[in-house]
Amino acid sequence: MGLQIGDIVPRTDVSFSELKGKTLAVDAFNTIYQFISTIRQPDGTLLMDKQGRVTSHLSGLFYRNVNLLVEGIKLIYVFDGKPPALKYKTSEARQEMKNEAREKYERAKEEEDVESMGKYSRQLAYLNSEMVEEAKELLEAMGIAVVQAPSEGEAQAAWLAKNNEAYAVASQDYDSLLFGASRLIQNLTMARKRKTASGFIYISPEIIDLQKTLNNLQLSHDQLISLGILVGTDYNPGGLKGIGPKKSLALVREFKQPAIIFKNLQEQIDKQENKFDWQEIFELFHKPNVDAKAKIVFPKPDYEKVKRILLEHDFSEERIDNQLAKLLEIKERSKQRTLF
Repeated sequence: MGLQIGDIVPRTDVSFSELKGKTLAVDAFNTIYQFISTIRQPDGTLLMDKQGRVTSHLSGLFYRNVNLLVEGIKLIYVFDGKPPALKYKTSEARQEMKNEAREKYERAKEEEDVESMGKYSRQLAYLNSEMVEEAKELLEAMGIAVVQAPSEGEAQAAWLAKNNEAYAVASQDYDSLLFGASRLIQNLTMARKRKTASGFIYISPEIIDLQKTLNNLQLSHDQLISLGILVGTDYNPGGLKGIGPKKSLALVREFKQPAIIFKNLQEQIDKQENKFDWQEIFELFHKPNVDAKAKIVFPKPDYEKVKRILLEHDFSEERIDNQLAKLLEIKERSKQRTLF
């Protein structure tokens, strides 16, 4: 789910070399769910160790982040805390979608339709507390900062970017723009190549600048929040029924002020099944629950611990060593520059 405004938001490709030396606040849950959804066997089976424990998330966190660290990018992973009460509606809707996907997956399994099994299994991604703690432990051992948000991880990440603690938020969702993130980077942790029917295509990171977006759309930030509510957020899935991003943009431009926008549309909102209180949602984006005193600590890398964690989950020792060698080489180069 999430905010669907990709059609109207301007973006530009950004190279990894342009991000060198930058600190990025990563929406941890968004990224880990991405790994769990995509790093699978062809039939959709998750990667697991010999004890049946899921390792897809650890694989993504290790291999993808090594690539970013080698590029000279500093990472802060921001984890979700307790979600706002309004988000439970989204949780219920997502569970319904998962139930439907599970039925379709079982039918595909009976028919031995591997392609469909892979498709529907991706909609069954889950993340439990044990996986979250494993992720935190591995990240810190790699020298990556971990921040625990009091509520929405994306809101906390946006606060870091807004207050110059980070250059940008890394997430596939657009919600961080509503939370006030100065910049949003998408595709950062995705595989750099994607297989298509016509061959492989290169997936480049894309950057969305909040101020440029507001200028391009001729909106204030409050108006962007209003547009997001009309389109539909995690707090009001589906938004105002029957309108998309372009129609929402036209309505916001026409009525301008949030109170006037929703006063003119209240009758339509009241008629639909999924009613919502726009002021309550607006406040969650305008004044999110964040930790303004969150300390950013980049721990000293412990590569022996990294290796121990991964070997416990039956990762290839040779592949682990090859990846760690890349990080050690960067570390040695850094030492040499400092000495010079």
